[in-house]
This record gives sequence, C-alpha cells and structure tokens, in this order.
Amino acid sequence: MTSQRTRNRLIQRLRQAGIANEQVLSVMANTPRHMFVDEALGQRAYEDTALPIGHGQTISQPYTVARMTEVLLQGGPCNKVLEIGTGSGYQTAILSPLVTKVYSVERIAALQKKAQQRIRQLKLRNVSMKLSDGGWGWPEVGPFDGILAAAAPETVPPTLLEQLAQGGRLVIPIGGDKQILMLITRTDGGFEHQELEAVNFVPFLPGVLR
Repeated sequence: MTSQRTRNRLIQRLRQAGIANEQVLSVMANTPRHMFVDEALGQRAYEDTALPIGHGQTISQPYTVARMTEVLLQGGPCNKVLEIGTGSGYQTAILSPLVTKVYSVERIAALQKKAQQRIRQLKLRNVSMKLSDGGWGWPEVGPFDGILAAAAPETVPPTLLEQLAQGGRLVIPIGGDKQILMLITRTDGGFEHQELEAVNFVPFLPGVLR
C-alpha cells in the first residue's frame, strides 16, 4: 500500500482534480506520506483524505496540501516561507524542496517532536521548527515571501499580515463552520484578498501545549 504505484495513483487523482504545478506533483509523488501517519493508518496514507494524527489534529488531505502549495508558489520563487501548524510535518516536507527555507511553528509539543524526527529522517536540511502559538508567527526571522496556515481562524491574524514581505502571499483558511481558503497578497497599497474555495480545517487555537 506504500508502493510507488499507489503514490502514482494519488498523483493521477490530484491532476484530475486540477493540480497543474508539475514541481508540486513531483515532490508529492516522491514524499512518503505513510511516514507521517500512525502505522495502523499506513494503508490509507495515499488516499486523498485527511487522517487523524492525535491531539484532535489531522494530516491534511493531499489535494489541499497540493492546492495550497501551488497557490503559494504562483507568485514566483519563495525564499522564506512560514508554516503555521507543523502538525505531522507532511506539509513541511512538501514545502522543503520547493522553497529556499521553511520556518514552521507548532503549538503541541508532542506533535512537534514527532515532526522533527520525520524531517530529520528525510534529511530535509532547510527546515527550522519552533514550539509556539501560531498567532504570533515568527517575527524574529520575518518578513516572509509566503505564509501558509494549516488551521482556520475566524479572521486573519494581523500579526501574520505584518510579517508578509512586499509582494508576499498568505494562504489561509478563514471561518468557523463554513471555511473559505483565502489568498492574501501584500501590495504597495495594502492587501488584496482573493477567495479560492471551500475547505475544512481544524480551528486556529491559541496557547502552547507542552
């Protein structure tokens, strides 16, 4: 169930669903998603579905990961990207080969520790991780060419907007019961907002769980 043929079937489904960025598809084809879920769920790793990873969190649906990554990269090459919500580390692993540097924050210590181990196993050396409240971003290392959030706040956190570089892109789900994936671009005149599609993410929560 973790064979290359199984992964290729997933990539075929992503293409059919409209993912067109070949770099993103190639990275997803070569990333072992089964490493990012519990062994009991390994046989479902290449289904196009979100799966539980404990602590009330999920590993995002592959289509959603591909879509958010594709949208992030549409603005051109990204040097510095901030990921809010490391979770299992899967989205981090997809971003790593596609951008110069990934900074990833996670609020749940147990998840962060597992994600760090997986990123080390995969020898992804351009990733820095931090245990922190996602709403704070990572101002010491900003501004960022791209910010990608894997949890949904009711409204866009102003701190994240502040940490976007000029021309930078924030890809974030917004809302409660009904969520919309948003692309927010920092321009000379302020911020442009674009609604992309309906999504379903865990809520964006404050605080750190050690």
